[in-house]
Amino acid sequence: MATLNFTQKKGILNTGAEIPLIGLGTWQCKSRDAVVSALLAGYRHIDTAAVYGNEAEVGQAIKDSGVPRQEIFLTTKLGNQWHTRVPEGLAASLQALQTDYVDLYLMHWPCAVDPDDRDKVVPNWDYVNTWIEMQKLPATGKVKAIGVSNFGITHLERLLADAAVKIVPAVNQIELHPCHPSPKLVAYNTAKGIHTTGYSCLGSIDSLLYKNPTIIELAQQKGRSIQQVLLKWGLQKGWSVIPKSANPERIQANFDLDGWELSPEEMKAIDGIPTRFKIFQGGLLPPAMDGKVFLGDDE
Repeated sequence: MATLNFTQKKGILNTGAEIPLIGLGTWQCKSRDAVVSALLAGYRHIDTAAVYGNEAEVGQAIKDSGVPRQEIFLTTKLGNQWHTRVPEGLAASLQALQTDYVDLYLMHWPCAVDPDDRDKVVPNWDYVNTWIEMQKLPATGKVKAIGVSNFGITHLERLLADAAVKIVPAVNQIELHPCHPSPKLVAYNTAKGIHTTGYSCLGSIDSLLYKNPTIIELAQQKGRSIQQVLLKWGLQKGWSVIPKSANPERIQANFDLDGWELSPEEMKAIDGIPTRFKIFQGGLLPPAMDGKVFLGDDE
């Protein structure tokens, strides 16, 4: 099997645009330094969101890095409180990011939150309505592609079945790691021409993934870190990954994925890990949405 060089390889979206397969996730990261470190290390895909509260830091870091804006694939996300005001939500993000456009704009959740009361949903509003508004954005030149995040099969089926939906999401960004591999959802995305991006691909701090004997043994055998093995597994599965780190050395190590691969037997060993857990349960959503986002239709 030929060695795959993922630091240079890009996925092709259904718009025809290219998406770098390794990106930097910035959830809970308020420091510009991580983004600067990533860009100087060679990353060209930066992922943020309105709800992260760090778009200003990300935008400043891009400028400070000296890397031309056109070389960077920049993703941000529509906050739940902006579902009924999509153009305004995008304008706020662009202003914070100090840019005229984003390469990818995602609906962060299939949930519209009352902007005056974050514990309530907007009555008589549907995420399909939000998508219909988002469909208008590419024509403005302010958004290159639109997509979704945290959508399950049921959400996507309902979205794509609506007669007013003319644009298939370019990306579905979902939690993906060996203990939450979501094979049915990934297969559904692929069948519909939707690129899959995996978040929480390294688990979280003190994640059980770091204690798994199969992953530990493989990392030792390969002479690689546990994080590198986890990222390589995701890349060889065919999706893009957006690991999060604020440590410059680890940011660099997470990008050092060329020149080696996991064999089919090693991939199968990771696939065979029986433990299942989900890191993110939707705690930022209103109580009314409990049990209405993660529907268990992804495995």
